[in-house]
Amino acid sequence: MTAKTVNKLAVPGATLHYEVTGSGPVLLLIAGGFMDGGVFDAIVGQLAADYTVVAYDPRGNSRSPYDGTPTDEQVDRSAEDALALIDEVAGDEPAYVFGSGSGAITGLDLIARHSDRVRMLVAHEPPSIELLPDALTARAFFLDVYDTFQGDGVDAAMLLFAGGTGLDDDEPPAPEDLRPEFREAMERMQANAPTFFEYKMLPFTRWRPHLDALKTVADKIVPAAGVDSAAHLPGRPIEVIADELGWPVVGFPGGHSGYASHPTQFATLLARVLEAEIS
Repeated sequence: MTAKTVNKLAVPGATLHYEVTGSGPVLLLIAGGFMDGGVFDAIVGQLAADYTVVAYDPRGNSRSPYDGTPTDEQVDRSAEDALALIDEVAGDEPAYVFGSGSGAITGLDLIARHSDRVRMLVAHEPPSIELLPDALTARAFFLDVYDTFQGDGVDAAMLLFAGGTGLDDDEPPAPEDLRPEFREAMERMQANAPTFFEYKMLPFTRWRPHLDALKTVADKIVPAAGVDSAAHLPGRPIEVIADELGWPVVGFPGGHSGYASHPTQFATLLARVLEAEIS
């Protein structure tokens, strides 16, 4: 098994927990929503054969605590966190980046503003709903989730959120079927849900990608979505982005969390996509 090192990096307003596995070019994995770096555990080993894989807990999630009182997240601050990790691990070299969900939004802002630090971005289902023709409906849905969280609590909000985004179609293993370490990781990530609903969900979904800036680096961006989730709310905006960039959407195995449900196939395709880098 490839050795993994566990590290901490102080950034303005938080301390980031990150883990480094393997050797070779740096591949930064950015989790979305209330997930943390552990959500990628099933694909890290395979990718670490060819890459220095960096997985981290986004600020406020799990082992990356805020320094002070939490406030609404800013996408550009999240992108600066990703940049700090690239600088820390890759030095002067640019990094490959894979982001999923709001992690893909972080990646899009990162490459728009710091394109020289990104070798290739695979943007997997960024929920950039402001690009959709029915943006008003999508915006109202997320506001309903937020109001449900405020009035009825996290469990009610989670049910509404999962149903409206198609995430309830994902079929993770039953907790009793998981090894203890994976069960612990799931419980750790579930505990981030209140932070996500309170401080992250609305700022990220209301962020509008810098399409003009992205077009200038279109050859470094791979639009991606799960083959089982492309028609759901998180998967739909990448179609708009792909059309603007002039690239097709790459269909990855499974749904929104295909990296967890279909890890071998997902990691194999991701490696192939990274190998096809346009020079």
